[in-house]
Amino acid sequence: MKKVITYGTFDLLHEGHLNLLRRAKALGDYLIVGVTTDSFDLERGKMNTVQSVTERIAAVLATGLADQVIIEEYKGQKLEDIQKYDVDIFAIGSDWVGKFDYIREFCEVVYLPRTEGISSTQLRENLSCVRVGIVGTGSIASRFVPEAAEVNGVKVVSAFNPDPELCADFCRSFSLAQAGTYEQLLESSDAVYVASPHYTHYEYVKQAIEAGRHVLCETPFVLRSDRARELYELSESRGVFLMVAHKTAYCPAFVHLVSLLKSGIIGDIVDVNASVTTLTDENSDKLASSHFGGSVTENACFPLLPVFKFFGTDWKDLRFYSKVRNGVDIYTKGILLYDNAVASFQVGLGAKTEGNLVVSGTRGYAYVPAPWWRTDYFEIRYEDQNQNKKYFYPFAGEGLRYEIKDFVGHIAANDLRSYRLTREENIRMADVTDAFLNKIQVFQI
Repeated sequence: MKKVITYGTFDLLHEGHLNLLRRAKALGDYLIVGVTTDSFDLERGKMNTVQSVTERIAAVLATGLADQVIIEEYKGQKLEDIQKYDVDIFAIGSDWVGKFDYIREFCEVVYLPRTEGISSTQLRENLSCVRVGIVGTGSIASRFVPEAAEVNGVKVVSAFNPDPELCADFCRSFSLAQAGTYEQLLESSDAVYVASPHYTHYEYVKQAIEAGRHVLCETPFVLRSDRARELYELSESRGVFLMVAHKTAYCPAFVHLVSLLKSGIIGDIVDVNASVTTLTDENSDKLASSHFGGSVTENACFPLLPVFKFFGTDWKDLRFYSKVRNGVDIYTKGILLYDNAVASFQVGLGAKTEGNLVVSGTRGYAYVPAPWWRTDYFEIRYEDQNQNKKYFYPFAGEGLRYEIKDFVGHIAANDLRSYRLTREENIRMADVTDAFLNKIQVFQI
């Protein structure tokens, strides 16, 4: 049996892709198709795929031309695959002529003619672009604009800040239109990125949804669980996409960590511990009691992410141990008890600890070094250190481009459910801050 292998992104599968697959299939008896992951595509250039790797694999399988589909995740994998699957012919498009001649040492290389006049790039350019308006012009908004430029299908068009001078400076820096009012911002946008202080999120998000605009809201989302439920129900009734901009949930390393540990590589998970602490200026709004400041309200959503991903949101008991100054917690340790596991987190704005993540299992443990929320690698460790392994994944720029890509992808697909960070997870994060603000099982230290 003669085996043929080919590779591609196969985004927005079109006639050119079909012609390539047909020609590759005709070269032998068995066709293996490698579909590249988003992270591998990112290493090679701009993040521009519209569809997820799962959708692209499904599209290739639906052609009926592939006998086997594999995922291409890293450089050098082609040679490994050729040897692993005992491949006879490596086939690739003619736009790569000469680039894969080195493979001739291992198998025959065939460059297939490409179909002129059509490409995924052209199709992406023909898709409607999501116009985004930004509410709030602070540091995170300044990172968002250049990150959005790395993602196809989105364009930041305007910004609004109640302080017109701050807004004018921001808009000049990024060549954006300045919205005089929030209503003007909504009129000029298809979607809104809410990057204002967290105590203003509820009003801005609600008004945007009522205006029929999609919303990407910064963390923390809202601090009260009833408000979180209300906003999700409102977005569903209005048919718009509501997503929380929790960048860790969308970054390659964290996504792969969750998948790997759920496969049982460290056995049954019994404990999760995560820390997010910074030393903050005492005059910062983050420590202002009048603006619901404090360590839990500002940062708890970050360590709760791995806790919820591994143990779910149905905890049996939740307790807080806090160091309080001027009416707000400068440091809090939270403990969540589950049926068969326990989780703990440390958050601080006036106390510092190691910002790592440790997930403990019955066979080993995962260690994610500080700052774990923006890591590009993690380690799986065992009693026998010879079995330890490090996993490396890209973390491009500020990491916001991953969530932006997911946001516009859902809008393009008219898919109003978020999978990386679910509706229930966001609501339960608000349940945690709600309990803390209501002083339920909060103990001062």
